[in-house]
Amino acid sequence: MKHLVVTEEIWKEGNMYTAYCPELDVVSCGRDIDEARKNLLEVIEIQLEETVKLGTLETFLEDAGYDLNTSQSTLRLDKQVVAFNQRTVPLMNAT
Repeated sequence: MKHLVVTEEIWKEGNMYTAYCPELDVVSCGRDIDEARKNLLEVIEIQLEETVKLGTLETFLEDAGYDLNTSQSTLRLDKQVVAFNQRTVPLMNAT
């Protein structure tokens, strides 16, 4: 059995938390961080199950950037998040 390494981005929006997986472009939410993470995992599992049923899992993962020809049991992308910052930038000519 192979495993995927994915990124979880958690955002607070009002009273809810949004969880996003950029590699697979899936999102979920919850009332707290743990619920958002749990729901995101469920969405990822459903997405993978559905692509298996459709026969498109390999294409889905290759389109996401995973190398399926590796002998490794854990699939990970060549790129990794190494920093995450908020910045303020000027809006030129904005009204």
